[in-house]
Amino acid sequence: MDTLSAGVDRKIKALVNAGYYSSEFEVMKDAIRSLFRNNSELNINAAIELYKEEEISISKASEMAGMTTIEFKEILGKRGIIREIEARPAAEMDQKLKKYL
Repeated sequence: MDTLSAGVDRKIKALVNAGYYSSEFEVMKDAIRSLFRNNSELNINAAIELYKEEEISISKASEMAGMTTIEFKEILGKRGIIREIEARPAAEMDQKLKKYL
């Protein structure tokens, strides 16, 4: 915890010593959960980054951001983020279409 101020470090140790948390790591995990719970913009930004890196689907990203898929798509558009849509080759689609005609 070299990067935390001495006051914060002392508070964390006091919470662990008093038995509120089992370790300093548990205090940090709880703090990060609270940060995301209380700051919806962070959830949105994290979801966008994970979506852009193709680590999660648009459905998962919208869920992480706490909104509908349509709302998430709108945010992507407002931020100029282009969604890539995977499509089947035209020849394959033409072949399937011929089956039904």
